[in-house]
Amino acid sequence: MCGIVGYIGKKESLPILIDGLKRLEYRGYDSAGIAIQNGAIQNYKSVGKIDQLEKKIKGIDLFGNLGIAHTRWATHGAPSEENAHPHCDCEGKIWIVHNGIIENYQKIKEELQIEGHVFASETDSEVVAHLIEKFYKGNLLEAVRLTLGEIIGAYSLVVFHKDEPGKMVAAKKGSPLVLGLADDGIIVASDVTAIIRQTRNVIYLEDGEIAFFENENFKILNFNNEEKEKETQKIEWSLEELEKKGYSHFMLKEIFEQPNCIIDSLRGRLIPSEGKAKLGGLDDDVKNLSEIDNLAMVSCGTAHYASLIGEYMLEEYADIPSKASVASEFRYRKQLLNKNTAVLALSQSGETADTLAAIVEANDKNIFTLGIVNTVGSSIARATKAGVYNHIGPEIAVASTKAFTSQVTILTLLTLFLGRMKNMSLATGERIIKELNKLPSQIEKILKNEDEIKRIAQKYYKVSNFAFLGRKYNYPVALEGALKLKEVSYIHAEGFESGEIKHGPLALIDENFPSFFIIPQDSVYEKNLSNVQEIKARGGKVIAIATEGDEEIEKIVDDVIYIPKTLEMLTPILSVIPLQLFAYYVACLNGRDVDKPRNLAKSVTVE
Repeated sequence: MCGIVGYIGKKESLPILIDGLKRLEYRGYDSAGIAIQNGAIQNYKSVGKIDQLEKKIKGIDLFGNLGIAHTRWATHGAPSEENAHPHCDCEGKIWIVHNGIIENYQKIKEELQIEGHVFASETDSEVVAHLIEKFYKGNLLEAVRLTLGEIIGAYSLVVFHKDEPGKMVAAKKGSPLVLGLADDGIIVASDVTAIIRQTRNVIYLEDGEIAFFENENFKILNFNNEEKEKETQKIEWSLEELEKKGYSHFMLKEIFEQPNCIIDSLRGRLIPSEGKAKLGGLDDDVKNLSEIDNLAMVSCGTAHYASLIGEYMLEEYADIPSKASVASEFRYRKQLLNKNTAVLALSQSGETADTLAAIVEANDKNIFTLGIVNTVGSSIARATKAGVYNHIGPEIAVASTKAFTSQVTILTLLTLFLGRMKNMSLATGERIIKELNKLPSQIEKILKNEDEIKRIAQKYYKVSNFAFLGRKYNYPVALEGALKLKEVSYIHAEGFESGEIKHGPLALIDENFPSFFIIPQDSVYEKNLSNVQEIKARGGKVIAIATEGDEEIEKIVDDVIYIPKTLEMLTPILSVIPLQLFAYYVACLNGRDVDKPRNLAKSVTVE
């Protein structure tokens, strides 16, 4: 959620810190700050966007080749300059930036206050600076190490001390932190997007590791002060992929990237002649996977809705009982898991705290864990025993679009992979592969209908409430359509199972409460038609997403958006595209900040 950038090296740190913060804006934040060391410490903070911080420091000489910067998303304490990072100790010598939650901060704070420490903020983070001050005896690394033994919770942390110029310490537990190794110095950040302009060579810190920097040299230790060897990795995607490429927003760009994303998600993973999927990340675990008789999926938000679609696929085609759980609830209910259960995590960032925690718990119970993630080297990718990458490049807009369709595509591949191990016939496998390969051109066809979707958005953008309805594979799409509209336009929207509307939600319907119906010609088409009629009989307006050639639906509903015919299991990948565009244009017409909706963060790294 929050963003960290630190730099130590030969260059001036300010431009690197500001550029890094700007590349972390998509994560969501409400205040920002920097601290630069050059003899004296220069520290500036502001509430609001990074451009407010830039205005504040304009014309000020900020020199120094060591500095830290931060974007804060408020948890403990409202957005304010006092609560913004970096934070310092009583003497203004120790400066820290912190992501995560210090669960025992109140107890530590009270003890430190009794000892005479004076706090300047309401944050949990500030206790870290004062604890380091308490333990500091001339060795910053040792003081940080002792501090980490006192705090409970999740953190990524970067620290420097005025009396130890040219030195910096970073540590991680449960919150991402990555080192970028440039020719002229080292960048430490919470996300590789803040690093990529300077270098593509990175080292991911693991939980329980501390990095100690001295000028351009560094070493990595565990909490017992034992030095560790770490492998350098190369970031796969380029700086160009982070740019808008002429689109007005990242969200629109990412919607239009989906045909290529499906191609990339499928690339090298289909064996048409055998009706099978080849998933390299699972090759070494075929025996474990063949013995699976139950699959638990854990995820949050949009990824959870992709998991719900996966439930239908895996049960219908792979004969595997499957359950998709919201990750934040998974750990707090009794899980009936056995040695033939696998736990599958879905996360675009690979850093979603609740999902990661669920995987850690499954690992502790010796349950086989899998991941579908987009970010190579992320925490979930490293924590799971096997998995599949999306390979769709960075997703910058807070509202997920291309990650969703990629996740559903990979769940289809997983269904094919597992199904052919069990009872799925060659003919069924061949047909699924044939239809998967059609998806990119079918999505392009829907995107060419952008102007019609925009016209419908103009018709409805002033409404206050919206219902989204679907059955079977498209019920999760209804949930996702409602979420997209809520996220980017701030219009109240709810997703319902079509068959459930007469059990309560129908009371909401009138001429001012329109409904989006996902009604392709599938196994539940006739049932859905009956539900449409129920809404029309109550004066409700209906927009339908229907299959090309369905002329009858036009006689019943107010507006229709057509999608190409495909297998029922694949309709969500097509039916969600109009909902993404609709939400985008409604948000634009209402003047919303589409890429960075209020109160939200892209990567939710706290529970």
